Amino acid sequence: MVIQWSEEDNCFLVGFPDFPGQRWRTHGNTYETAVENGIEALESLIIAYEAVGDPLPEPTVYNVA
Repeated sequence: MVIQWSEEDNCFLVGFPDFPGQRWRTHGNTYETAVENGIEALESLIIAYEAVGDPLPEPTVYNVA
């Protein structure tokens, strides 16, 4: 989950880079709301993938020192 403040939208945008499609999936006026909405959006994405039998995308792994 990527959460980023948007000056243009005046809210936190939430995206899932490993899932193809739209860049931003949901938003929130506070960081906490964005996290809650992001979890809900991710759960919906997983349900949608499972409903049609598509495998979930492989996660991107970042090596951080």
